Formats: sequence, structure tokens, C-alpha cells
Amino acid sequence: MKYLIFFLLCFNLSSLFAQLPTGIFSNNKDIGNPKISGSANYNSETQEYLIGGSGYNIWFERDEFHYLYNELEGDFILTANFSFVEKGTDPNRKIGWMVRASEEENDAHCSAVLHGDGLTVMQWRPLKGAFMRDPEDERFAPKPNYQILQLERKGKKMIFRAAHIGEPLQLIGSQVMESLPEKVFAGLFVNSHNPDVIEKAKIWNVRIDQPVSDDYDPGQEGWLGCRLETMNIFNGERKIIYEKNDRFEAPNWMTDGRKLLFNMDGSLYKIPIEGGNLEKLNTDFADNLNNDHGISFDGKMLAISHHSQMQKGGGGSRVYVLPLEGGTPQLVTEEAPSYWHGWAPNNNEVLYVAQRSGSHVFNIYKNSIDGGKEVALTNSQPGEHVDGCEFSPDGKYIYYNGSKSGTMQLWRMKPDGSDHEQLTFDEYNDWFPHISPDGKWIAFISFPADIEFNSHPSYKRVMLRLMPTSGGAPQVIAYLYGGQGTINVPSWSPDSKHIAFVSNSGKK
Repeated sequence: MKYLIFFLLCFNLSSLFAQLPTGIFSNNKDIGNPKISGSANYNSETQEYLIGGSGYNIWFERDEFHYLYNELEGDFILTANFSFVEKGTDPNRKIGWMVRASEEENDAHCSAVLHGDGLTVMQWRPLKGAFMRDPEDERFAPKPNYQILQLERKGKKMIFRAAHIGEPLQLIGSQVMESLPEKVFAGLFVNSHNPDVIEKAKIWNVRIDQPVSDDYDPGQEGWLGCRLETMNIFNGERKIIYEKNDRFEAPNWMTDGRKLLFNMDGSLYKIPIEGGNLEKLNTDFADNLNNDHGISFDGKMLAISHHSQMQKGGGGSRVYVLPLEGGTPQLVTEEAPSYWHGWAPNNNEVLYVAQRSGSHVFNIYKNSIDGGKEVALTNSQPGEHVDGCEFSPDGKYIYYNGSKSGTMQLWRMKPDGSDHEQLTFDEYNDWFPHISPDGKWIAFISFPADIEFNSHPSYKRVMLRLMPTSGGAPQVIAYLYGGQGTINVPSWSPDSKHIAFVSNSGKK
């Protein structure tokens, strides 16, 4: 009797632990009753998952594997970095994302799969109890060993994209899955392809995003949830330090390296880089701030863009400066609209974009923080746009994004507005170049080629990219759902090793 009680106690504890949240996932269990039980753990410090599992296979008419998953409805995008732990025993062991109709071992599913031998493939069981077929139920990647896997659900269609480190996501294939219900299971899996063996995988930068339609109206339907993230640009590891089911935007890294500054609800807030309590910055009367704000090179002053009502030019955004510790803002630009974007290294001048003399075209301007006569540095023509202007730390160049070439690309010019030089040449729409404090790197956001080239909308599949200021091809450092407000302002850490940004997670 005592052995029965002990067994039931162990069974109940095992069931309890299996249902406790593991990171962002609510469910953690074996599917298909594999011979050896699997497990999954979450490291809250590194925000990495370690998942181990057994199982004969995920194939034919039934599956065995370990699963870490949530229930999701509607459209979603699943993205993460994957790596096997140790050499392993079977080249056909599998890790990846899986979207599944139920927990039943023979039910319909669609999976983005990385095999132990590097084979990267989209696989699916079209119907419950159906035998998976080779090659009818697969889409093969053209190259092996993709580390970043992304599986998107859009209506009934499943879309698999993958990338090697530093490269844009590549479309591997898609499949219409009529048998998947509106509410599905979605998450991470591991299968050893050997019933007597446990295989393990490390998975990081795990993001579940729930996108909206192109005509989504936040004013009517509400803003999507936001994540404040930091990232090591050299190893690509990202950390979420703050989340909210509402809008916030555009972090600056404080000069002491210990806090971030971002805008939310018309005000500015500070937060420790490891997360924690928010601290509102005193901006006195300026309580209608947008996402264009930044800190002077000497760390003493803060520039803001505040939407106000004034006699000259009517209402609109104007540039102000104030002490970084807070205080009463001092007006820089009399006319509106004016949106701050950069400080000069002399700490006495600012850069901003503005519309003047009734024109609907934006140009880049420079002015003293004491006001006075502003200097136009560009002469945009109708249909063109410039934005994101920022000095290099040595003061030799002003970097910006402009559409003179026909797509939005990165440019630079001399501080007097001469010698405009195009820096990027690709199909993407590149915005907001931010120069690292050591002057070696440019971080920027790239929008898809199919958006209007003069716009930088919210809620798109975008990339953060990095290129040397000395020249060279850009590399991708992050894949995310975001856009407007993600990285509008300078967001480098003082040591030039990290950046901060905002991504969107979807409606809760």
C-alpha cells in the first residue's frame, strides 16, 4: 500500500511540475508516450530554454517527442534561435517549432524542423491519423544548418522562413493546413529519433508575436503590447526587461550605462537595464512627448520633441532641451513641426527634421540649443523624404536616411550639408542610422521592400541590421515584429556593445 501511495504522490508531483509555466510557455510535457520522459527548463537570467526529449520519430501516422507549448488563436509568428547540445547519436534527431491540432499523438501538425545532420525542412501531417509521406509532406531548404527558424500562421496558411546568422530570413516554403483548428497548440519540440536516447537543445531569443492586418487602426482597436529589449550585438542574445499591454517607444541608453530612458503616455520614464521599477522624469509642462528624444554627448542635457500649442505656426511638435536630471524645458525651435534626432558633439547644437514655409516635404536642419536662425542641410524634392539625422561622435559626418535614390537608404553628409554619400544599396527600406559611441558601427532598422518607401509604419516584420562605419555589407542582428517606435532614437550602450529597442507582441 505504501508503494502505491508513493507512486501516486510522484505521479501527481510530476503532473504538477509539467503544468507549471516554463518561461513564456504554459505547458511542458511528452507527446505520444515516449520510452524515456523528456523535460524542459528555463534560465530566467539568460532567457534561454534547455529542452530534452526522446521518441522514436515524428513521422508516419504517430509522433513521440517532448513539447513546450501554449494554446494560440488566430495569426501568429514564432521565431527563435536553435542549437543542439552535444554531438548526439542520430543524424535524424529533430528540434524546432511545431503547431499542432491537439496533444493526441496522431493529430495534424505543421513543423519547422532542424535535423541533427543540418537538414532544415518544413514537415506536416495534413489530417489526423494520416501517414506523413516523403517528399509529399515536406518543403526542403536549399542549404543546411539554419539556426534561426520562423513559423508563421496566416489564416489557414503556414509559412516557414529560416536564416543563417547575419542573413535575412529566407522563405523555405508554405502549406495550407485546412485541418488545423482556430485554436491550436504552438511551441518548441525535441525528438531523439531513438527511443532509448535523450537529445537536448538550447533555444534562445524565443518570441511569439500575434500580428494584425495591414489596415489595423490602433485608435479604434487599441495599441499592441510592447517589449523593451536589450541585445548584445556581438553574440545576438536578447533580453526582455519590461513588457506592457499598451504602447511605449524608443529607448535611449543613459550615459551611466545602468538605466534606459523611453517615452510612454506623453512622458519619459527610466528603468534599470536589468528591469525593475519605472521612474518618471520631470519634464515640467512638456507632457505630450513623442518618440524623438536623446541625450547630449557630455551626458548633461536632454532634447525632447513636445507637441504644443504656440502662437507662431500653430500646434505641432517643437524641439526643447532640459537638464538630463529633469527640469523646465527650454524652447529651441519656434516653428512646427520639428522633430529632434541628433546632438552635435559640441553639445551646443541639435539636428532635427522639419517642414517649413507650408511645404509638406521634410528637410534636415541644424540649430543652436539657444535658438536663433536655423540652417537647412538638405533640399528635398517633392516625393522625397529625409529623417533620422545623427552626428558621428567625431563630428565629421551627419548620418541620415533618405529616399533620393527611389528607396529609403542610409546616407551621410558633411556637417555643412555638402558631399551627400549613399551608404546602403538594397531592396529594403532602411531607417534611423545610429552610430556607436566608439564610432565603429551603424545600427539601423530595415523595413520590407513592399511597404511605401517614405513610410515607417508600426506592426511589420522588420530587421535590425549592423554595418561598419568604415564600409561593408550589413548583417542582420535581430528579427522582430515592430517598426515605428522600435529604434527611432540613439539607443547604444556607452560601451558600444549593446543596443536597446522595442518590439511588439500582439493584443492580449
